[in-house]
Amino acid sequence: MHKLLASTYKEFILLTRDIGGIAILFIMPLVLIVTITIIQDSTFKSVSETKIPILLVDNDKGSVSETIAKGLEGSNVFEVVEIDIEEDAKNLVFKGKNQLAIIIPENLSSDLEKKINQNVEGILSEFGLEEEKNQPKETFTKKEVKLYFDPATQFSFKNSVKNEVDKMISKIETQSIYNAFQKQLTDDPTEAIFETENFISFKEILPKNKDENIIPNSVQHNVPAWTLFAIFFIIVPLSINIVKEKNQGTFVRLRTNPVSYLTVLGGKTVIYLAVCLIQFMLMLLVGIYLFPAIGLPTLNVSNKLPLLFIVAIFAGLAAIGLGLLLGTIAKTQEQSAPFGATFVVILAAMGGVWVPVFVMPEFMQTLSKISPMNWGLNAFYDVFLRNSSLLEIVPEITLLFLFFITTTIIAIIYNEKKSAV
Repeated sequence: MHKLLASTYKEFILLTRDIGGIAILFIMPLVLIVTITIIQDSTFKSVSETKIPILLVDNDKGSVSETIAKGLEGSNVFEVVEIDIEEDAKNLVFKGKNQLAIIIPENLSSDLEKKINQNVEGILSEFGLEEEKNQPKETFTKKEVKLYFDPATQFSFKNSVKNEVDKMISKIETQSIYNAFQKQLTDDPTEAIFETENFISFKEILPKNKDENIIPNSVQHNVPAWTLFAIFFIIVPLSINIVKEKNQGTFVRLRTNPVSYLTVLGGKTVIYLAVCLIQFMLMLLVGIYLFPAIGLPTLNVSNKLPLLFIVAIFAGLAAIGLGLLLGTIAKTQEQSAPFGATFVVILAAMGGVWVPVFVMPEFMQTLSKISPMNWGLNAFYDVFLRNSSLLEIVPEITLLFLFFITTTIIAIIYNEKKSAV
């Protein structure tokens, strides 16, 4: 025990002497989480609160184009800017001045009304409710509502706009059919034969905690994700520290004393686990106190702190195990530093820190299951967003602990074999 305490104290002295390393470990993660959360929160607000100006070229000048314009404005997402010439609208969009232009074709309203009336009359004549006319059926050319998108526009935005416009067009066509039947079947325009209100609707059901809705926000998503990223980033200074001690001959001197490699790694584990927990506490304090002060949602950690600290401890152990292994295998700092930083980025990408796992290709979804960051992130989300109990996060923290044990054992075995040569 005395040897472990001595090794821990040695690591503490080394860490406190490295001011730059401390800044990287504590200050940079805070700057990162504040910056990313502000960006993502403002992006969310830009979609939900700020109206996006879109160009509308109305070549129809009829009821359909009027309904489309009102529908776009009523969505509280778009601000309609009318423009007369299609070519001008296309140039503005393709040059990046506007994100979207909608071109409504000529005679859309009149042709739609004629086509629907002709179809309704044909149906009614089949049932004997309308005198059959021997006039040849008029043919109509299909109408296209053109959408011009800025080439830099995200694919998800394109899909959402297409779906919104398609939904409005379908609703207009359906109501036009109802109105045509209404005119043919009754002479009283005030008599409602058909109900045109939507019969099927959607309702989002939110999870509850003590009869209060749990509404996820950008802070609850970003704090656990980037806290985990900061925790795993300690593998860079940890591995550099181990490589530096090997190159300076510290390990050679330690081997002249009855100190095992496990004891050396144990001291590093204690100190860097404390670093991980300090990082975690700073992230929580930022979410609770700083974010509301700068206009972001408050991080809600009520009744969750014990479970959150448990997840942080096991995530920290997994990161430390990886750092110990990397530092043991690497021969130079030039090997450990770039590889460690790059590997953390890869684990973060695979684990769902940047892009949600469910939108990844199937191969990457399978691969993400072996990322310790994915295990830690799921455990954090279980506590933050799903209100899970300790029993429900046991699988994730077990995987994190096994990862720590496995990487540490491999590091010890590798060091022993290398020292025996």
